[in-house]
Amino acid sequence: MNDDYYFARAFDIVVGIEAGYTNPDPKMDPGGETKYGISKRQYPHLDIPSLSLDAARSIYLTNYWRVCSCHLMPWPLSLFVFDCAVNQGQPTAKRLLQRALGVSVDGVIGPKTLAAAIIAKRETLARFMMMRAFQYMIAPNFPPNGRGWFTRLFLVTLTV
Repeated sequence: MNDDYYFARAFDIVVGIEAGYTNPDPKMDPGGETKYGISKRQYPHLDIPSLSLDAARSIYLTNYWRVCSCHLMPWPLSLFVFDCAVNQGQPTAKRLLQRALGVSVDGVIGPKTLAAAIIAKRETLARFMMMRAFQYMIAPNFPPNGRGWFTRLFLVTLTV
């Protein structure tokens, strides 16, 4: 399989979880209005309600999938890192990945991180998802969102 196949698969999974347009209470979600997981806070120049699925796909490919080097990782780790980047931020995804892999945590997905990712075992993938859960638990808006975030983790894990 090639990168286009895995990105398309990961995109379908994440967008299926993210769904369509929302404009949540800022206390629950500081991202503000969101469509397909693309938030006004992150992309203030975008007309979020009018955002097309193709535009969201382009943003995800460039600013999440490639920025986190998911195209260079095996499946399903690429999916898990991509989903983390979308939902918890690219810097968090990179650092959690490095912690789970047991490599130096510098937030840069370089050759050492990728070499460890390529040989990662199931336990490492489980550790990465556990670290995501812990990261959610320390978020100030965990009480109203925790159930949804944990459901997301299980949904992503069950898709593989």
